[in-house]
Amino acid sequence: MKYGKKLAITGSSLFLLAACASTPMGPTVLVMPSPNKPFDVFQQDQEQCKQYAQSQVAGQASSANTGAVGRATLGALLGAGLGAAVGNHQGAGVGAGVGALAGTASGGDSTDQAGNIIQIQYNNAYEQCMYSKGNQVPGVVR
Repeated sequence: MKYGKKLAITGSSLFLLAACASTPMGPTVLVMPSPNKPFDVFQQDQEQCKQYAQSQVAGQASSANTGAVGRATLGALLGAGLGAAVGNHQGAGVGAGVGALAGTASGGDSTDQAGNIIQIQYNNAYEQCMYSKGNQVPGVVR
């Protein structure tokens, strides 16, 4: 039973690491240079706006990941407690493993949602910045 417990905890740890929310690497929206704007100026606008967007979402990914780790830990503790109440020390180990898996699954789902929200906020900040610099944002009419 020791191997089952170790496998459950190791598997849940790997799943949690794979499901971490991350800060966006860049925008996922299309912005075009305004007519007659030199491309090198447009590239400067892009870099400035990426930095601005990054500053708007800074810290949100680590906050989401901290919450997910807390949920996985709580799931393991609750599972161990229930397993110990129902059985013996082996029951506690199995309960901890199952609780860790359930908590990790919950945490993974919430970090995935958080990652999507962070990307949307990043894109909004990026588009606002690029628009303010006179670039063309599809769907926006001047």
